[in-house]
Amino acid sequence: MATLKLTTQARRQRDERDPLRTPVRPATAPRIHSGQGPKKAALTGAGPRREATGPKGAPRSGNKDGFKDARRDDPRAPRGGVRPDGPPPLAIEPTGRVRRVGEPLTDERLSKQMASLGLASRREADAWIEAGWVRVNGRVAVLGERVAPDAHIEIDPAARGHQDSKVTVLMHKPLDVVSGQAEDGHVAAATLVLRHTRWAGDRSGRALDARVSQGLAPAGRLDMDSTGLLVLTQDGRVARQLIGEDSDIEKEYVVHVDWRDPWAWSEQAIDRLRHGMALDGVDLRPAVVDKLDSPTDTQGVLRFVLQEGRKRQIRRMCEQVGLRVTQLQRVRIGRVRLDDLPLGQWRFLRDDERF
Repeated sequence: MATLKLTTQARRQRDERDPLRTPVRPATAPRIHSGQGPKKAALTGAGPRREATGPKGAPRSGNKDGFKDARRDDPRAPRGGVRPDGPPPLAIEPTGRVRRVGEPLTDERLSKQMASLGLASRREADAWIEAGWVRVNGRVAVLGERVAPDAHIEIDPAARGHQDSKVTVLMHKPLDVVSGQAEDGHVAAATLVLRHTRWAGDRSGRALDARVSQGLAPAGRLDMDSTGLLVLTQDGRVARQLIGEDSDIEKEYVVHVDWRDPWAWSEQAIDRLRHGMALDGVDLRPAVVDKLDSPTDTQGVLRFVLQEGRKRQIRRMCEQVGLRVTQLQRVRIGRVRLDDLPLGQWRFLRDDERF
């Protein structure tokens, strides 16, 4: 007697006609094939594949060894997988120091630490490191290296000699002269550092070199419609001291103002200048503001002492209380005063002067 063999499709149709019949292989049961890949298994209509696992039963994320492929989560990760419970890969710094990738960097760049210690500006420090003039804990430093806060830093005397040749100039800046580069037909302050504009009362003892005006940069700007003490320097230490992010050097100004509303000259308005001011959404530091004189009912003279120097700060502060600045002169930066320096003339900062 011939035996009738049912095809898979025929058996499925038979099972559907007879709900009481228990299928030999339920549709929800996992189907494990020997030597059959996942793609072929999917084509046979089998249920969901059994999830592959890595070591200790942990789910595997696309790596046959059960390693986590970091590139799935972080495109910056190196090629190849890393074990989820293993250490991160290593990185070698320019100094040869080895650290783990992602390890927090508690050390500072050498150039930044040198600037914080007042040894040099960051640019100078990088130049000295490249020249081999800097040693850290007895070895020659490498450009870009990071050092511990307690690292012992030594500077070659050649670097000190190079730094001592840098000059700082004090100028009584006139109107219509810009502090930085020339613009809109206005001359730059550095171009006024000439032999015939040097103050006769200069007691610095420095000789005027033809290269003095080269590389002079303003350490703190002064508007072209303002006059007074302007510092031009080649020394990065001076620039950082005066305009660095953590600078607390005072700048003193004598400011002539006028007003229409008498309230602008009241004690309430002046007290607002001292406290509670903000520019461009940033709170200003407290300021010292005093009345010096009031020659008429609509004119007065104020003294400002600031520890910051935002663009047109005093003029904009005065506008907020109804005062209009008519004259502004800077008379002091730190411990250095304008004193008798004539308008449009300059002198060298003396060795005994400190800001």
